This record gives sequence, structure tokens and C-alpha cells, in this order.
Amino acid sequence: MQPCLDLAARLLLRSGLSPIGATMIAMMLGGAAALAVALGHPWLGVGLLWVSGLFDVLDGSMARLNGTSSALGTLFDIVFDRLVEIMVLLAVMYRSSAYAVPVALVFASIILSMTVFLTVGALAEKMGNKSFYYQPGLMERADAFIVLSLIVLVTPWRVELLLLMAGAILFTAGQRFAEAVRLLR
Repeated sequence: MQPCLDLAARLLLRSGLSPIGATMIAMMLGGAAALAVALGHPWLGVGLLWVSGLFDVLDGSMARLNGTSSALGTLFDIVFDRLVEIMVLLAVMYRSSAYAVPVALVFASIILSMTVFLTVGALAEKMGNKSFYYQPGLMERADAFIVLSLIVLVTPWRVELLLLMAGAILFTAGQRFAEAVRLLR
């Protein structure tokens, strides 16, 4: 996929869009996705979510291609990724308060996972071609988009899917924590 993403990233760079501009577009499209879900348009919301995800992937490719990876871009990318997820989950909860507890469990798992992820990133030596130490795990961004899409679209299984998402994120936090202990010893 990377050659296709690099081609799209080059086209966006030629159009004058900056990597941080792509990050901002991703966040705004994610907000529009959440609004669509909150207003009862789940298919539109999921479509906007995936276009948001495309821009989220392209911002990093753009920064690497033109050599402009930055701490500010990394900050925006990480924060806005979580903001999009939070907005979509809040939209689901807005549609029915019956999902408040499962959504809260997802939020709690995200907080724990990001705490481990960012702490290890701050403590570990920088590795790889990203501007921060990246720990892979079971629940990655694409996986979160798939599960979020199912949560929005498959109402009869929404509680189960929310619990599945929370469990997968907690498992990922455990993976990252175990790796962190190994790395930081």
C-alpha cells in the first residue's frame, strides 16, 4: 500500500497542502463523521470517518517525503487521532445513553493504553522512521476504524462491539507495558 499512499501524498504536496494541513483536514472530517453519526446518518458518518483516516495516513507520508516530520506534527497527529475516536464514540452515546457504560470502558482503555504508549515513547530511545518510538500492538489505528465502523453500523451488536474494542485496547496496553518493562530494564 505504501507506494500508493506515497503517490497520493506527492499529489497533495504538489497541490500546496502541508502535512499539518492534512492532519487538520483529517480531524475536521472526523468531526463531520461524528456529527453525521449523532444526527442519525451512520453510513455517511462511516464514509467520512474513512476519508478522515486516509488523510491521517497521508499526513505522515507527506511529512516523510518532504523531510518535514516535526514534533508539532506528531503532537497534532496523536491528539487529533484520539479526538476523532472520542467524537465518534460520544456521537454513539448521544444517540442512546444506554451505551454510556460501554463507551466509558472504551474511554478508560484508551486512557490507559495512551498512558503506556506515550510514557514509553518519552522514555525509550527513538527508533524507526517516525518522530517517536512506536510500539505496535493488537489494536492499531486501522483496527480501531474497523471496529468503530461496526459499532456505528451494527446496532444490535453495539454493546458487544464496544466491549470487544475496550478489551482489545486493554490487551494492547498490556502488550505495550510488557514490552516497556523489557526495554527499560
